[in-house]
Amino acid sequence: MSTNWGLTIDCAHPAKLAEFWALALGYVEPPPPAGFASWEAWLTHYEVPEEEWDDGAYLADPDGVKPSMSFLKVPESKVVKNRLHLDLRVGGGRETPWETRWPRVVAEVERLTAAGATVIGEHELRGRPDHVVMADPEGHEFCVV
Repeated sequence: MSTNWGLTIDCAHPAKLAEFWALALGYVEPPPPAGFASWEAWLTHYEVPEEEWDDGAYLADPDGVKPSMSFLKVPESKVVKNRLHLDLRVGGGRETPWETRWPRVVAEVERLTAAGATVIGEHELRGRPDHVVMADPEGHEFCVV
């Protein structure tokens, strides 16, 4: 039996970063738990102080299949390279002809750059572009492949 898991990203601005990753992955804010009309009602019920309401943000796969994502506010900024990163597999995999795969990668890089990501570098395989390393608006690295 596998374990249900989610990914948590430490950041300075949870709502803003969640907005970027919702766009990047097609994820959505999950509905409030059963019995609550809103997340604010849930927070109020559990007596979470209002000054902490923006300390986290949450995303879910709209189909309920893929892992959830959490964004937690932390006081320190990111200072070194990630030891774990996401690969956004938009190209179709290396079994897809390069002429089909690479334009998909380029289009996604352009879309994510417009949303606030930055390109860190482009990597080659066998003499032609293969994937792009990017950083989200707070500097967390990820690849577009």
